[in-house]
Amino acid sequence: MWKHLQPGSSPVDWCEGNYLISPLIAEFVNTFSNVLFFLLPPVLIHLFREYGRFVNPAIHVIWILLMVVGMSSAYFHATLSLIGQLLDELAILWVFMAAFSMFFPRRFFPYCFQNDRKLFSMAAVVLAVLATGLAVLHPAANAFALMTLGLPAFFLLIHELRRCRCSRVYRLGIRCAAIWLLAVTCWINDRLFCDAWSAINFPYLHAFWHVFIFIASYTACVLFAYFSVKDEQPHQTPVLKYWPRDNFELGIPYVTLRCYYKSDSNQI
Repeated sequence: MWKHLQPGSSPVDWCEGNYLISPLIAEFVNTFSNVLFFLLPPVLIHLFREYGRFVNPAIHVIWILLMVVGMSSAYFHATLSLIGQLLDELAILWVFMAAFSMFFPRRFFPYCFQNDRKLFSMAAVVLAVLATGLAVLHPAANAFALMTLGLPAFFLLIHELRRCRCSRVYRLGIRCAAIWLLAVTCWINDRLFCDAWSAINFPYLHAFWHVFIFIASYTACVLFAYFSVKDEQPHQTPVLKYWPRDNFELGIPYVTLRCYYKSDSNQI
């Protein structure tokens, strides 16, 4: 067991050279590029306090889990330990589970769930537990398996944008999809074409992946939070806003409400 805590025990090693900047941190740039995972979630918790009170308090679980992802990723890249790798990947897995449980449209629920989100969420938790066990058994395949989870989320986002009639939401959705594609491009290049990027002394694409995937992930959660209210509680009248200035669409997006009603009990 203890050997899995040892630095370098992970079978995964990214393109950035190890211990080049600090003798204590294996991948220095990859470690500190997780800073957004620490800085923005507390802001989002504050901005979504209205949403959490009147729609679904579980929205804050998403922001907390993103912080866990950042901490786990920083630990993994600092040590390259197998435990760090598993913590990083499992945190991402549970973010997906929480987001799908909360935001997956009811109109796409299989009939066996009888339109019950709590039942659907319980099934998602069971699948996540099974996937956690498989991740521990086959850690070398985890990164590629997790990447495939982004595909249904991406296509679901595109589908929801096609139904959207709000130009502000649509523009944010297009930016989110573009940033996700840019993040995936960085991840693939760092993983598969490391020699080419190292030859030009730029082995830092995985650090850009951290930045871009965080922006894409939290933006997607904001969008799906909007779609969820629009579909299931339209009387709340969701509104997409930006902080610190609402007329600056490159700020931090969040969802607020024009009408306030307590959500029903069938929420996760």
